[in-house]
Amino acid sequence: MRVLIQLRPSPDLVSAVADPGRAVTTADVADGLPGVELDAGFTPVALPRPVPATGGDPLSLNQPLRFSLAAEDASVLVRGTISDDDLATRVSMLPGLRPDVVGVFSDPVIETSPTCGGDPPVGGWRDVERLLDVPRLRAEGLDGSGVALAVVDTGVNLDHLAVRLRHDVRFDAGRSWLPATMPGRPGAFPVDHGTMCAFDALLGAPEATLLDLPLLRSTRPGGSVMDGLLSDAVAAFAHLRDVLAAQPESSRALVVNNSWGSFSPEWDFPVGHPGNYSDNGAHPFNLMVASLDQAGADILFAAGNCGRDCPDGRCAFPERPITGANSHPRVLSIGGVNVRGERVGYSSQGPGRLAERKPDVCAYTHFAGSGAYGDEPDSGTSAAAPVAAGLVAAVRTLWPASRLSPAQLRALLRRTAEDRSTVGFDYDYGYGVIDPAGILGALRRRAQSAA
Repeated sequence: MRVLIQLRPSPDLVSAVADPGRAVTTADVADGLPGVELDAGFTPVALPRPVPATGGDPLSLNQPLRFSLAAEDASVLVRGTISDDDLATRVSMLPGLRPDVVGVFSDPVIETSPTCGGDPPVGGWRDVERLLDVPRLRAEGLDGSGVALAVVDTGVNLDHLAVRLRHDVRFDAGRSWLPATMPGRPGAFPVDHGTMCAFDALLGAPEATLLDLPLLRSTRPGGSVMDGLLSDAVAAFAHLRDVLAAQPESSRALVVNNSWGSFSPEWDFPVGHPGNYSDNGAHPFNLMVASLDQAGADILFAAGNCGRDCPDGRCAFPERPITGANSHPRVLSIGGVNVRGERVGYSSQGPGRLAERKPDVCAYTHFAGSGAYGDEPDSGTSAAAPVAAGLVAAVRTLWPASRLSPAQLRALLRRTAEDRSTVGFDYDYGYGVIDPAGILGALRRRAQSAA
């Protein structure tokens, strides 16, 4: 089984791993872990420690926290493989054999979320622009200018985007990211799922600056270009933490779209195991998500395509399929509706596993758009999430995190959503469908009250 191993080496080594300007290898951190085949191609990642306020419970994640990368607080993650036959014994033995080992966590396969079925598209991308009221957003100065929009997926093809959108696309290769062993060039990957996501995100924020993080172009043995490992997501989010820290604090604006998730418990430790991912807020990736949110990033995840009416064939969770970071309390979990506002049958229903009230809201999907799959629609909650991310990026044009925190923006999106079912929250639609007019009205009232 692939695993993430959390260690607490010397403070000097922790500082070196946390410094993006220094190169530290797995051998420097974890050489000689018995029974573990370490992955030398994985660059060690510094994991911040959640620190409660004075007097807070040091063991609880359900309270206000700050995340510390100080050498005396942070730990380091490496990746490796433990034989399935030896897994239970080795996991329990490692902390005793090496006192610097803090924990061993699952590194599940993560996969994109296109869709099930072969239904034709309902409407097109111009309908989505109309529903997002893009001309009005532009008139209000909300077009994504100056906002970094990270597409964490299979890679982006800029040439295809420019032709399809009929305008040049702003792109920052320097702030993009590739796994250490992955060939390729940001912005020049084959047209695929990531290009679809980028296209859909730019509908609401055409002037946003794309960052390409193609973590799903896996090079693991037996993997495909449509899945990866959660450890690569940990490394990608560590990079985004550095991107955010480099922005002026007064104008931080980073929106992160994730149209992927874990479909099966097969690659995970059982629920209740300390190394589990699906139900464990203390898993390193779930901590990384929380720390990036606190630093000022808006993080969106697709709710998934395991809806009871038309589940994706890979769905293997018998119930509550919105798992792990897709259900994190500090992200927006996005369900899917068509351009008529009707829930699509594959959109996963809640409750979520880390937070019950998931999905948060719904956005548009199953429309003719990017052409990434020829005549097939942009579909799944994979398309709905970036549509919502584009709207968030548009808001961030004039409302950086210093002015409106990620938590406040999540609350605003929930509060202004157009209710589509029972009054208030429900597990089909969350709080409802995103409503740009309602958001604009709420922002105006907020600006007036602050004047």
